[in-house]
Amino acid sequence: MNASKRKPVVILVIVACALSAGGMGLYFSTRAPAADRPAAGPGAGVTAKPALTVTTTQAQSSALPIKLSANGNIAAWQEASVGTESNGLRMAEVLVNVGDVVQRGQLLARFAEDSVQADVAQARAGVAETSAQAGEATANADRVRTLQGTGTFSGQQISQYLAAEQTAKARVESAKAALAAQMLRLKNTQVLAPDAGIISARSATVGAVVPSGTELFRLIRQGRLEWRAEVTAAELGRMLPGTGVTVTAANGAQLKGRVRTVAPTVDPLTRSGLVYVDLPPMQTDRDSAAAPGRPKKGTAPAGGSAVREATSVGAKPGMFGRGEFELGESKALTVPQQAVVVRDGFSYVFRLNADQRVSQIKVQLGRRVGERVEVLDGIGTDAVLIASGAGFLNDGDLVKVATAMAAPVAPSTTPPAAAASAMAQPAAAVSK
Repeated sequence: MNASKRKPVVILVIVACALSAGGMGLYFSTRAPAADRPAAGPGAGVTAKPALTVTTTQAQSSALPIKLSANGNIAAWQEASVGTESNGLRMAEVLVNVGDVVQRGQLLARFAEDSVQADVAQARAGVAETSAQAGEATANADRVRTLQGTGTFSGQQISQYLAAEQTAKARVESAKAALAAQMLRLKNTQVLAPDAGIISARSATVGAVVPSGTELFRLIRQGRLEWRAEVTAAELGRMLPGTGVTVTAANGAQLKGRVRTVAPTVDPLTRSGLVYVDLPPMQTDRDSAAAPGRPKKGTAPAGGSAVREATSVGAKPGMFGRGEFELGESKALTVPQQAVVVRDGFSYVFRLNADQRVSQIKVQLGRRVGERVEVLDGIGTDAVLIASGAGFLNDGDLVKVATAMAAPVAPSTTPPAAAASAMAQPAAAVSK
């Protein structure tokens, strides 16, 4: 077949395919559901579907606490230095260790007292000797006074006897003073706690010969702690004695305290001043009783008194602490935390409009208390906001508000047998 005869055949095939495709399209269009076909007429359109089902909320006016945050260090209220007044004595016994809780006047350490005892005995002998000499001189002076008017003794002799009496009495007083000094040395061989508190440092070592004035222990007086907060000069005027403070230590312990005093000066470099806050005493093991069959905790060696040890719970001196000063309350407009969306570093809420579409509104946030956050600017109390699902919305989205679901009925706790028995009873019996 030549080319001129093949051309009409190709044209006929193309026309047949086109008619077949058009017939199939018409067939399927006539079988499509009516809901899927667009409505006829120039004003007909497609119904928009909601982007998300959400819940709504409204801003509330409530009283929020006014707090001021500050940083500072936790320190001991006062530390006492316990030293020795004995010179050149050997340390014989140490009865306490770091962390022990001691009471005022409790024995902490003891020096060897052999040499001091010898000096005390010698001083007592000197008092006895001078007392005997003074007695003899007093007797001679009394005889001279008796015979003073008879001319038996000259005036010079009388003066000598009377002077000897005075000298002997002075020697007795000197010997007594020496004895008192030796007794004081004997007393200083025992190192006593100047106040109740907790041992924070110990340098005393058994067998060491220490000079006078050497520090042996450091003591946190009464176990009291304080927080030294650094507050800017502009805020110092708001720090009044008695203001409540919540301090969180570096180990997570939370302490309640109150402002004791404010420093009278401001650091010229940092322009901040110190606020001294009294904290609760260090937590200690108040129960000194041990389990049956076990020695008591902190029991001292023979001859010493029992001590207690501080526990490791709570704040410690030297820790960093962050605190909040409670300065009162003020009215604030708050919304749930979940209603706030953070995008590009800014905070937004979504307001529900009358046409069920949302508007994205930029807001400025303030204080946070629990699950609510303060809104300083951007909305009013009459605005209806999106609560759940706000993070998935954009400005202008159409939403559907979810209706509150009915509370589920609690299952009956009546046993099946009892329930069947009650259903089988007549109505009159049930009414009784």
